[in-house]
Amino acid sequence: MNNGLKSSVTTDREFILGILNNSGDTLNKLYKTHFAMVLQFILNNNGDEDDAKDVYQEAIIVLYNKVKQGDFELSSKLKTYIYSVCRRIWLKKLTQNSKKTGNITDYEDVFEVEEDVEHHEEKDAAFVKMQSALEHLGEPCKTIIQDFYIHNLSMQDICEKFGYTNTDNAKTQKYKCLQRLKKIFFQH
Repeated sequence: MNNGLKSSVTTDREFILGILNNSGDTLNKLYKTHFAMVLQFILNNNGDEDDAKDVYQEAIIVLYNKVKQGDFELSSKLKTYIYSVCRRIWLKKLTQNSKKTGNITDYEDVFEVEEDVEHHEEKDAAFVKMQSALEHLGEPCKTIIQDFYIHNLSMQDICEKFGYTNTDNAKTQKYKCLQRLKKIFFQH
């Protein structure tokens, strides 16, 4: 039972490969996978189900074209990417409508959402940059930083793992590593 369930869940990478291989099955699955999330967003922001279908269709086309160009790098979850594209498309439609009706106040909450997307994308970009900086950092710094900030290991754990005589030594090393990381991060 579990295996069947597991194989029916398509990963982001499989979606991208499916698009590259012109797999109709992948596109159908992609349509179904994230539509509910977009529908919810559109319904909450002055739209109906038809609007949601239009916006989702456009977002999938944007994704499809990006992937087909061959330089598509997924720096966030595919779900996040589709969501942010849908939000941008919907915001554009709302602003066009508001120009016709002259009533922008209805859409103020959606403008906040757009800022949120930009913030999210900045965070995604920063994360990719941070990954790249970490790669340049070298050992043991790379592992210390990852253990502490990503895997949430305590200084005591890190101290034992790397054989430091006490946690103060481990903290000093972590501090030095952070300084190095900062230097590399801002050079990129």
